[in-house]
Amino acid sequence: MFYPKELKYTKDDEWIRYEGEEAFIGITDYAQSELGDLVFVNLPEVGDEVVAGEAFGDVESVKAVADVMCPVTGVVLELNEDLLDDASLINSDPYGSWFIKVGSITDEEDLMTAEEYDAYRG
Repeated sequence: MFYPKELKYTKDDEWIRYEGEEAFIGITDYAQSELGDLVFVNLPEVGDEVVAGEAFGDVESVKAVADVMCPVTGVVLELNEDLLDDASLINSDPYGSWFIKVGSITDEEDLMTAEEYDAYRG
């Protein structure tokens, strides 16, 4: 599995990419491979508050439905609307297919580096 070094990771298999005071959040290659072919994504609304360690949405695959947990507390600034039309983009490009962009970040979970996450998922 590939885990980009510029990202941080959670034990719940989400990734986060900071850009200044804002962050993009998605699920890892490991998560999408475990779920299988994704067919639907449920996302919050722009302006919704998200809380570190709590679900902000879910993904549905041919196998299961899984919550997507938020690694930070903040406010949703933007949604990746492409995923609403085609959830399979996550399978083909898990690190290019972010779910939400968050700002006004006030808290974050314990995050792992790519090396730590690779060792965790070993």
